[in-house]
Amino acid sequence: MPGPPLVDWSLAERIGTRLAGRSHLARPYLPGARPRSAHPPVDLTALQAEMDELRPLAEALVTDSTGLQPAGAAVVKVVDRPEWVSVNLAAFQRLLAPLLEKWEERVGTRRGVGAQVAGRVAAVELGSLLGWMSTKVLGQYDLLITDRTDDVGDVVYLVGPNVVGLERRFGFAPAEFRLWVLLHELTHRAQFTGVPWLAPHFTGLVHEALTLADPDPRQLAEAARVMMRDRAEAKRRMDQGGVLALVASADQQAALNEIGGMMALLEGHGDVTMDRAAAGRVPSADRFGNVLKARRHSGSPAIRLFRKLTGLEGKLSQYEQGEEFIARIERAAGTHAVDLCWEGPTRLPSLDEIRQPERWLERMGLAGQVA
Repeated sequence: MPGPPLVDWSLAERIGTRLAGRSHLARPYLPGARPRSAHPPVDLTALQAEMDELRPLAEALVTDSTGLQPAGAAVVKVVDRPEWVSVNLAAFQRLLAPLLEKWEERVGTRRGVGAQVAGRVAAVELGSLLGWMSTKVLGQYDLLITDRTDDVGDVVYLVGPNVVGLERRFGFAPAEFRLWVLLHELTHRAQFTGVPWLAPHFTGLVHEALTLADPDPRQLAEAARVMMRDRAEAKRRMDQGGVLALVASADQQAALNEIGGMMALLEGHGDVTMDRAAAGRVPSADRFGNVLKARRHSGSPAIRLFRKLTGLEGKLSQYEQGEEFIARIERAAGTHAVDLCWEGPTRLPSLDEIRQPERWLERMGLAGQVA
């Protein structure tokens, strides 16, 4: 008989959904129902209709700003927090399938009570992570990853309660803010569908990083001992990628660094494009950006520790590092310098080059130029 799953997926979904649904904004909108606060729950149907109207304009603005031609019209779906958790949990199952199969082969089927406990602990951690993130995320371009490097999803999700919640909290003009958020996510879609090699390259890197993961507890213990002997290196890795970066092998760390550099570029490009494409149409863009930047770095000490352990702190820094990278290469080589990155995988900046743009400029033969 097969043993218990290494991750109790159903428990993870129950926990994530429970945490995601705590806010009254996340509950379904019921016409005629008495609201529990000054603000009623979000009418997702009305918000979906508005996003459907904004989509063609936002796509045209992104294309004009970037020159990237996405594949067909985007599918934009407004969801509540529990649905966002469900979508991402399904993506995690597909993403982690090769690694979990390797663990299954190593551990075997006779795992006993300890494996049941481990599966539930993993579920609690994953469910808590997604439940917490579901209260923060505004939008997401769904790049569905499977064990096939050519299998890519193509849906832009917007988390309705979070978008409307920020509008109400800070007095944002809804029409402006919704267009602004949509521009960022559609930029990511333009990147992945307008640059033909980008999606398979990214999924290939992720698959490589997972394939290199060794479930041998002895290797994990040895990696931990090495990190304990070099506290400065341990802190550097923790800042970049959380606990996973502490125990990654050299080859796996190289793959993670490639992914990190690529994601920093894409996030920075998304922010830059969002503001440029919004020029003249979103007068409050600067205020929106300042509020969201402050929001990324806010939180109690416990929340900040949680972000560091899970690698989310490194993810949040990608926005600023990517923006700074683009600003510096544009000062050296003009406003279209980033277009070089779309020419092929070897043109992408590494994580070190994101932090030191001069190294990328030198590798591209652009060092010393003045735009």
